Amino acid sequence: MNSFGRTEVIDNTLNPDFVRKFVLDFFFEEKQNLRFDVYNVDTRSSNLSKHDFLGQMFCTLGEIIGSPGGRLERTLSGIPGKKCGTIIFTAEELSNCRDIATMQFCANKLDKKDFFGKSDPFLVFYRSNEDGTFTICHKTEVIKNNLNPVWQSFTIPVRALCNGDYDRTVKVDVYDWDRDGSHDFIGEFTTSYRELSRGQSQFNVYEVLNPKKKGKKKKYINSGTVRLVSVSCNPSQPTSLHYMSPYQMNAYAMALKAVGEIIQDYDSDKLFPAYGFGAKLPPDGKISHAFPLNFNSENPNCVGIEGVLEAYFQSLRTVQLYGPTNFAPVINQVARSAAEVTDGSQYFVLLMITDGVISDMAQTKEAVVNAASLPMSVIIVGVGPAEFDAMEELDGDEVRVSSRGRFAERDIVQFVPFRDYIDRSGNQVLSMARLAKDVLAEIPDQLLSFMKSRGIEPRPPLPVTSDSPSVSTTTATNTSTTKHCNPHP
Repeated sequence: MNSFGRTEVIDNTLNPDFVRKFVLDFFFEEKQNLRFDVYNVDTRSSNLSKHDFLGQMFCTLGEIIGSPGGRLERTLSGIPGKKCGTIIFTAEELSNCRDIATMQFCANKLDKKDFFGKSDPFLVFYRSNEDGTFTICHKTEVIKNNLNPVWQSFTIPVRALCNGDYDRTVKVDVYDWDRDGSHDFIGEFTTSYRELSRGQSQFNVYEVLNPKKKGKKKKYINSGTVRLVSVSCNPSQPTSLHYMSPYQMNAYAMALKAVGEIIQDYDSDKLFPAYGFGAKLPPDGKISHAFPLNFNSENPNCVGIEGVLEAYFQSLRTVQLYGPTNFAPVINQVARSAAEVTDGSQYFVLLMITDGVISDMAQTKEAVVNAASLPMSVIIVGVGPAEFDAMEELDGDEVRVSSRGRFAERDIVQFVPFRDYIDRSGNQVLSMARLAKDVLAEIPDQLLSFMKSRGIEPRPPLPVTSDSPSVSTTTATNTSTTKHCNPHP
């Protein structure tokens, strides 16, 4: 039997809780025999014959995997006439992690290392290995002559950082750069990807410690601190509804394309303001429920539906998706634009795509009631397996939406769950066509109801010019898009 690996040594205990994990390929159809030997370490020798044998246990990998909760407890044996204690195993399946993390760090009050200056600090990140060693996985750039550096954000595969094990130790060394390559060690700290993924908080401010200085100086506190400025993880897991597959569009992209490609024909400039909602934004991790997908607050417009899709995919690489799911901010954002053009020359259509149950229902009802008096409609497409029952309250086909005793002037909301339109054979084109037909069917009547309520008469046909009236669509994807249509009743 071949030796697979060894745990770390834990000193002076009869009840060790080993940290080191072992990753094995599991084959359901094969019997994979395992043997575990336990030793008391007496010397630094790697030769097991130099250490005291404490017991052993035999089992199969299938027995561990098949145990309730993946936890197997067995008695150690191997020493005649002696109780050797018990050994406990826990097992879990590691996901095939393909996530990509983007993060940024800064530091404060680092030690001064240069005689004629301050320090030229940089960070070195190490992934911990199963044998207790560390492998370098990233270096930041050097910030010259600065004890309070802010490093540029960087992107790294989560697998490179922790091999997909979110709890595995990540060690970070802080160095002062020297031209001759003999970089001065400032200090170190440890964390894990699970901690980092919590984002900017008190948990992600780390003391930089220098063990040698700590051992020599009684009043030593630290050699500065390093703080996580921002972190985001791109949804590259196939289970994510935002997963960017190289072979097919995700549900968000399908809904955007299905509705947008039809409605853009009624718009003169083909410019779509597009917003995201429910994310932490770089660099400070601030939560936003109405941010431009192109990150241009002065001009959130995207050129055509392809431009919206491009901005959506780019934003997935930049932001950290974050709850809750609030609708009111985006609806109010579009309503402010619609309130500026009530003469019938423009009509706004807001397309909202979400995978979450709405978190601000009261505020959203208020926003819908207010928007019902404006030239706008709201299309909400729910993607994924969530229960969207509460959304039906916003779709006023049977009962008009009300808020604090006020009823909406018109029915302006159409909600559909995308799963009801997915073709069973996997035909995306057919799924998109079905969705577009249903969600857009009510728009003409909603547009006409606004015009009639304001006494706006159809205009005579005009030559095609840049001054022609339009329909404006805004998209919001959790993410959203809007577009104004040029109505020609």
